[in-house]
Amino acid sequence: MLAAEILNNPFLNKGTAFTKEERKQFCLTGTLPTQVQTLEQQEAQTYGQYLSKTTDLEKRIFLMNIFNTNRTLFYKLMCDHVAEFMPIVYDPTVAESIEQYNELFVKPQEAAFLSINEPENIKESIKNAASGRDIRLIVVTDSEGILGMGDCGVNGVDIAIGKLMVYTAAAGIDPSQVLPVSIDNGTNNKKLLNNPLYLGNRHERIYGEKYYDFIDQFVNVSTELFPELLIHWEDFGRSNAATILEKYQDKITTFNDDIQGTGIVVLAGVLGALNISKEKFTDQVVMTYGAGTAGVGIATQLLDEMIRQGIPEEKARKHFYMVDKQGVLFDDTEDLTPGQKLFVRSRSEFENADELTNLEAAVKAIHPTILVGTSTQPGTFTETIIKEMAVHTARPIIFPLSNPTNLAEATAENLIKWTDGKALIGTGIPSADVEYKGVTYNIGQGNNALMYPGLGLGIIASTTRRVNSEILSQASHALGGIVDSNKPGAAILPPVAKLAEFSQIIAEVVGQSVLDQKLNREPISDIKKAVSDAKWIPKYVPLNIK
Repeated sequence: MLAAEILNNPFLNKGTAFTKEERKQFCLTGTLPTQVQTLEQQEAQTYGQYLSKTTDLEKRIFLMNIFNTNRTLFYKLMCDHVAEFMPIVYDPTVAESIEQYNELFVKPQEAAFLSINEPENIKESIKNAASGRDIRLIVVTDSEGILGMGDCGVNGVDIAIGKLMVYTAAAGIDPSQVLPVSIDNGTNNKKLLNNPLYLGNRHERIYGEKYYDFIDQFVNVSTELFPELLIHWEDFGRSNAATILEKYQDKITTFNDDIQGTGIVVLAGVLGALNISKEKFTDQVVMTYGAGTAGVGIATQLLDEMIRQGIPEEKARKHFYMVDKQGVLFDDTEDLTPGQKLFVRSRSEFENADELTNLEAAVKAIHPTILVGTSTQPGTFTETIIKEMAVHTARPIIFPLSNPTNLAEATAENLIKWTDGKALIGTGIPSADVEYKGVTYNIGQGNNALMYPGLGLGIIASTTRRVNSEILSQASHALGGIVDSNKPGAAILPPVAKLAEFSQIIAEVVGQSVLDQKLNREPISDIKKAVSDAKWIPKYVPLNIK
């Protein structure tokens, strides 16, 4: 292999950390400055450069340059600064990157780009992008339903890339064994279609048989090439997401982060909140505002848990109400998705059903104890609504999850003030502590990153054949159980700063659930050892190349 090939390969490149012996062995002598640095010296130097950047987008572009040139150095930095870097490489700064993807494009970050118009190229494309690597995890997106942004076409690949960064930084998934995949199905975003720099297919999205055939070919090719693969579905539109998950969840190792990931994080937050309030899960009344993929996924996960706690399904469903732009969803509401139909109510249950056309009316009539927002409608959890909710429950549990910041249903500060410190809150974006009447309230972030890295590590380490509801429930209980319930103002979810620590805990719980259900492909006697052995650590190792 030529010196230039090594220096341009982010999985092999060590930059100035190549030893004198390595420089001689791989014909690198004279191609680098004389001084040999350690990884730690490179990290200090690079972090100083990072701090010199004045905007979050500049910081992200700088970090992506490191990612493109030296994967080990990038992850050494990110692992040591995970809470600081996550908002830069992922949400919310990734939104700016997506909006300017075509203008800022430099490198594809080893992603596989699959065109709906070229199904015959699926296998070749994936093999080319993998470049001989043993892929264990794919994050795949068609970017139709990015929360807070909608249809982003091929630009949404940045979400898949960012998710995989978090998998590695938080849980130690080997970055050489992951692959972001973009399914370019066109876009219905007119702004993109009219942008002369747009890099994706210039036509509206294709639906129906052709689309599902393409997805089927992608799944078959991917699992054939990589038999130990976990497929993570990301940001598919509400008309396709549940259909795809339902088709494959009993056939391959897979999960959908928007449907299941968001749901299990919210469930963990609810369990954490109930650890603080000492109330029973089976006594809660759940209202979801925003009936898209995320809202339905959250309701589904909470319903599953209520059934697990002993409530018959028919009775458990009576604890759930779904509200969308037209108000409470009833069985005669038009254009319901299959997921929404599972949570509709009958108009006969209410004397004033025809008046329940907005969130305020719904809260007044139903008295929810848990209110979840995935609406992307800013400020819709108003003071009137929250105070009405607080009248009927001692510790209202409130999740304004829409992001980025300008789309949040409410701020944590207002929710604390409007409920006189009684609200138990999970936000969709990082939120500063709130000082109120002498108490410091720590605000938990309902971020999927709290869950999917540990879940993914546990799935991979345990060699499970499937991802089922029992595994997801166990993961939620593990995350919700980390809360310090005796501390005044305690958060309902653990902080991102301790992500690596509790991702390990979640991975071990997930792995043990797999073993208990006998879902593992390979024999495993010690799940803690299996999880530990599966973790990748950012350090330079001798190159095994010829």
